[in-house]
Amino acid sequence: MTVCDNAKAFGPLLPARGSLLALDVSKRRIGLAGTDHERRLATPLATFERAGARRDLERLQRLVRERQAVGLVLGLPLNMDGSEGPMARTARAEAASFASGLALPALLQDERLSTFAVEDAIAEGRLPRPRNGQPVDHYAAMVILEDALRALYQ
Repeated sequence: MTVCDNAKAFGPLLPARGSLLALDVSKRRIGLAGTDHERRLATPLATFERAGARRDLERLQRLVRERQAVGLVLGLPLNMDGSEGPMARTARAEAASFASGLALPALLQDERLSTFAVEDAIAEGRLPRPRNGQPVDHYAAMVILEDALRALYQ
């Protein structure tokens, strides 16, 4: 399936309705967020520990079916100057693998400062404070998804 670098290319690949699933992918975890079928609201879903490519894909396939997802949004970790480093290249490879394995189009969304946005939202009380070191990757996925929705529907 297609992996897009911008919302203008991604939008036409989507049906009029259907949820999007966002992934904040790292070496150890995948944070997940999703939209409603009208793509108006982004909701943090869960964070899970990676368990190998095949098991990660099986887990995501179940979630895609449950949520009736029609597209993926994955964070693209660009350098602060907008250039791509090794992490961005890894993210591109992961996006291609997930898009193919899930048979869904994917959007690579700039994720710069998403962690800071999550930290600010927690500090301001807009997101619940995680308990004793719980991961917040699903919150980062939500921020990435909100940015993608703004880019898609501006």
